[in-house]
Amino acid sequence: MVLYVCVIVHIARVIGEIGVDGARYIEEHIDPQFQALMFLYEKMDDKRAFVPLVTANALVSYQLSGKGEEWWWEFARWFSEHPVTERLSAAYAEFLPKSRTNKRLANIKVKRLEKMENFLLAMRPEKYYENMVQLWKDLAQILGTPRNTKTTVFAVKMFGYAMRIANGKFIPYPFEIPIPVDSRIKKFTEKLGAGKPIPFWNEVAKKSGVPPLHIDSILWPALSGNPEVHEKIKKAFGHAGEELIELLSP
Repeated sequence: MVLYVCVIVHIARVIGEIGVDGARYIEEHIDPQFQALMFLYEKMDDKRAFVPLVTANALVSYQLSGKGEEWWWEFARWFSEHPVTERLSAAYAEFLPKSRTNKRLANIKVKRLEKMENFLLAMRPEKYYENMVQLWKDLAQILGTPRNTKTTVFAVKMFGYAMRIANGKFIPYPFEIPIPVDSRIKKFTEKLGAGKPIPFWNEVAKKSGVPPLHIDSILWPALSGNPEVHEKIKKAFGHAGEELIELLSP
């Protein structure tokens, strides 16, 4: 227990030095997922379709055969050239079987979008941007999955990215929504000997003052192992960035 508390205190200090403002900088200037979304938004003629499309894509972002960064750029390039003209599920029924990084379980993912698309197309993004906890609850309810499921919380994160790009307004993620536990976060948490990821990162969030989804933004790009990302973080945050990269090193 003493070691567990020490790990939380140490990581919370490093995360806290980056802070919410630093997390936002990483999201908007370093995370390739955000860059891919900016590219797509600029290419889309029907800007109203942007937020539902990004949220839908997050809901099928699992069981990838490549890195997440590659998948989001593939998504952005595809839909910049193939606008959605019918239903979202029909667009993905064409896209996923041809995907390089997300063709596994394509039929199941299309059925998931069939279940979600009426909600996604009818939702009021501005309302949900002011209350992302409600979006989180509604997504889980319609999907029939636990709220802490990785794709459910990740969909809220990418919804937030999309809204920031679409209306230029930054609203921090709520503390109530946990970190998306993908393979990177799971492996890093195991390396720390920290037990279950969600309770651990919730504690780090409380002590650092940085919400879990923003903690994910601080950790996830650097955990890719990309030296270019590491250098950008060090350059942007100086000593705090160096501490972060050292913490995340294998």
